[in-house]
Amino acid sequence: MKLTTKLAVALVVLFTAGVVNAQQETSPPEEKRVALGEATVAHDGDGTAALQATLRTTSLNGGPDDPVTNVRIVVRNTSANSYAFVSGVVTFYDSAGIRCGEGIFKSAAVAPNESFDTDTPGLRIRCQATTWRMVALNLIPLLPPNPPPSVPAIQKP
Repeated sequence: MKLTTKLAVALVVLFTAGVVNAQQETSPPEEKRVALGEATVAHDGDGTAALQATLRTTSLNGGPDDPVTNVRIVVRNTSANSYAFVSGVVTFYDSAGIRCGEGIFKSAAVAPNESFDTDTPGLRIRCQATTWRMVALNLIPLLPPNPPPSVPAIQKP
């Protein structure tokens, strides 16, 4: 009887561990902060790299009384999908890792491996930024137009 009880307890523990492990969700990769001279990557909902951006503006030394408000970035569609509309947020951080500015970008009709040059409206960098990251907010796929419905040919008897 003791052997059967130990065996039953061992099976319950193994089964419970398997169920708990199967229920753990895997989160998509987090958009990482990178140095200002490096390209940053935004992921789609599946965790696949969708957009890559590089800075065109080199001087990002803002302050509370004199923030940087005009930043240009080049965003490239690194996915295999064509998008009808893309938008996202770029965020800048100081050397202590404190967020000190963020702005929105957007573009319409972006093909795979196509790049677009854009600015970030609303951005106000109030520090000497050292790192940045990008998060994709909207990646709306370009859907092919619907073909006209086919009308079956009428056969004469």
